[in-house]
Amino acid sequence: MTTKFKYEAKDTAGKVVKGSVSAASQADAVADLRRRNLTPVEVTKAGGFGSWFGGGGGAGGKAGKRGMAKKASCKKGELEVFTRQLSTMLGAGIPMLEALEILADQAESPGFAFCLDKVVNDIRSGSDLSKSMEPHKKVFSHIYVSMIRAGEVSGQIDIILQRLAEYLEAAAHLRSEIKSAMTYPVISLFLVIGIASFLMIGIVPSFKPVFESLEVDLPGLTVVIMDIAFFMRDYWYLIFGGMGAAFFGLKLAVKTPKGALIKDHVMLRLPVFGILFKKVALSRFARTFSTLVKSGVPILGAMEIVSDTSGNLVISNIVNSARDSVKNGDSLSEPFTKSTVFPPMVVKMMAIGERSGALDALLEKIAEFYDQQVEAEVKGLTSMIEPIMIAIMGVIVGGIVLAVFLPIFKLQEKLSGG
Repeated sequence: MTTKFKYEAKDTAGKVVKGSVSAASQADAVADLRRRNLTPVEVTKAGGFGSWFGGGGGAGGKAGKRGMAKKASCKKGELEVFTRQLSTMLGAGIPMLEALEILADQAESPGFAFCLDKVVNDIRSGSDLSKSMEPHKKVFSHIYVSMIRAGEVSGQIDIILQRLAEYLEAAAHLRSEIKSAMTYPVISLFLVIGIASFLMIGIVPSFKPVFESLEVDLPGLTVVIMDIAFFMRDYWYLIFGGMGAAFFGLKLAVKTPKGALIKDHVMLRLPVFGILFKKVALSRFARTFSTLVKSGVPILGAMEIVSDTSGNLVISNIVNSARDSVKNGDSLSEPFTKSTVFPPMVVKMMAIGERSGALDALLEKIAEFYDQQVEAEVKGLTSMIEPIMIAIMGVIVGGIVLAVFLPIFKLQEKLSGG
């Protein structure tokens, strides 16, 4: 049994088309319109009240979810999945517009669905995919748009998307490694500060009357701890206010060009974490540069993007120097040799790649090497930081406890001597 449905749809030129169609259900009516290369905007049962509103799938709910979003955004991992799926669909021969419509329909977050709807509408109006993505910088980064543009020029958009998906997945894995390396020490540090503050402000000052009643000379450690405890109790607002002011002051300072450069220099030279940050920066540099060169982005354009997305101003400045060197017809690798950040192995591999025309392949090898190094470094740091933080906590808490008990031990000595 078929039912008549009225519809409003858009054709491939973006023109609004109205009419009616007979189908067994609303879903079948929508599918029939799609087979005719029409994009449904509204499908209403003739003489009834139930309707399907534009954009697909499960429809009323999806439309409602889209309505909640007023700006483009994307959940963690959503862009990687979208890129991989789009690559697979294009490789299977599904037209670009249809593939994007399907992915827009199944987008999980309202912000991403909103973003893809905008992209689909722009493409219907005759825009290229890269130009449609460019306004949505919070979702599609500079490197993403540049690679899509290179794919459009070369006619290998599905292959470029596959490389882009691999790049995004590798970058996400690297971020996860860094996060796991930093989580434990940060939590441990806050615990140490919290426990020490509680003991010094809430517990230690209450022992003053006890010590005065003992009528013994307090040991030096006890005197120091008591003085610090009373200072913290009386001026806690200055201490924590000063710490907050210092934190926000540093945040503002690193937003200035000079402050950001100093911060990035310091990050690469930190005692324990500096080596990790350096390897992460080198991995990101090599992977981004390799992906762009392999995707057909011109080397000067690729270097500009690498400089913008390196995440470290020290490396960004070195890349800019290398870019100027290439512009002047000089060697790419020469400016890197003058830097202390890039190890000789990396510079030599880049020089060999430049001479042999296999720069992208050698850069990819460098990225893989440093990814493995980062993973090993994270495991080493995790196993090393745990006992260090336990030792620090033991020294601080043990020192406070010892300072409290020393006068009691001294009284015992006095009584036993008397």
